[in-house]
Amino acid sequence: MPLPTIPDGPVQLDNLRVPAACLGAGQGLVETTLTLADGQIVDAVEGAARIDMGGAIAFPTFVDMHTHLDKGHIWPRNPNPDGSFEGALGAVRCDTAAHWSAEDVRARMEFSLRCAYAHGTRAIRTHLDSHAPQDAISWGVFPEVRAAWAGKIDLQAVCLVACDYALTDEFATTADLVAGADGVLGMVTYPGDNLQAQLDTFFAAAEARGLAADFHVDETMDPTVNTLRDIAQTVIDRGFDQPVVVGHLCSLSVMDETEALHTLDVVARGGLHVVSLPMCNMYLQDRHAARTPRNRGITLVHEMTARGIPVSFASDNTRDPFYAYGDMDMLEVMREATRIGHLDHSVVDWTHAYLQNPAAACGFAAPSLRPGAPADLVICNARSWTELFARPQSDRIVIRGGQQIDRTLPDYAELDHLMETA
Repeated sequence: MPLPTIPDGPVQLDNLRVPAACLGAGQGLVETTLTLADGQIVDAVEGAARIDMGGAIAFPTFVDMHTHLDKGHIWPRNPNPDGSFEGALGAVRCDTAAHWSAEDVRARMEFSLRCAYAHGTRAIRTHLDSHAPQDAISWGVFPEVRAAWAGKIDLQAVCLVACDYALTDEFATTADLVAGADGVLGMVTYPGDNLQAQLDTFFAAAEARGLAADFHVDETMDPTVNTLRDIAQTVIDRGFDQPVVVGHLCSLSVMDETEALHTLDVVARGGLHVVSLPMCNMYLQDRHAARTPRNRGITLVHEMTARGIPVSFASDNTRDPFYAYGDMDMLEVMREATRIGHLDHSVVDWTHAYLQNPAAACGFAAPSLRPGAPADLVICNARSWTELFARPQSDRIVIRGGQQIDRTLPDYAELDHLMETA
């Protein structure tokens, strides 16, 4: 049965199913009524229009905590030549040098944000490629885009540089740009003799500026690579007291089990947040021409949650050389993560991984469906988890400020003028 149209004005939505955690306690889905008035969820309003929602599942709007808005949608002009990680690096380098003006970055970021908003996302953290001179361009654009989207999508940005950049003179300038934009300090870690010096310099820069940290870590299927342990131990040794996020962690999936689990114990002691990016990792990892992939790269999410490590899932790349697909749709992320990571048949309430955990990791407002929370909802034409994950929910309802929004997605043709290749 199609979902009903939600009228403007006070409305009482009966017969909804929502995550119990969003009502303050419990796990799984529970039946409830939500009353919306004046842009908020309220206890009750006399004269509110009553609508039977037929058991439809509703969520608070989502948090997408690991994205690359600056790379989005460059695939048509610079595709990955072979689908490999190395191919992605080369294609992005070429595209950045040829095209990444302020106007180009802004237009593609806006396109992705329009998609995310239509799908029901309220907060996004994006990584921005920040090697000079791109740092000045992208960090000049970002505050303007953030201001333009205020009230629709809350935005945070993280600088993305290689770890060897931390030991250059330019890194301090980049860190100052990040601090000036209320951003997050980030980098990609690689094993090497200078890693500890790079980490110490990085954390010293973050401490001096009061910045949180966010790392791309061990995005490889090499079982000998374990910079995660170095990051976690450095956090412990320094007593670093700002939130630390680590993403990808693919090598854990092929590492010796004893070493992998010992590493997770250190991560738990360090209080790190983990974000898993299974769609992008499955696209890039263990890719060889004319050979079926054996190892898929998703990190050890079950073992992490067993140790109390907060795990989130996010979109990562969108139609760029690192991932040819995606649409900034957290319901797609939820569906694919469930299938890829065998999150079903679990005692863990994995809805935290798309709502509470990413909000806490990034410092966004905690998601809630209790009275006083914003009337920001995603309502799906599904009454159970199997119905939810069986279909793409393209007919979902998104409510912002108590009003049903127009979910029309932008046409890719709008970007055609940017896709001319040399």
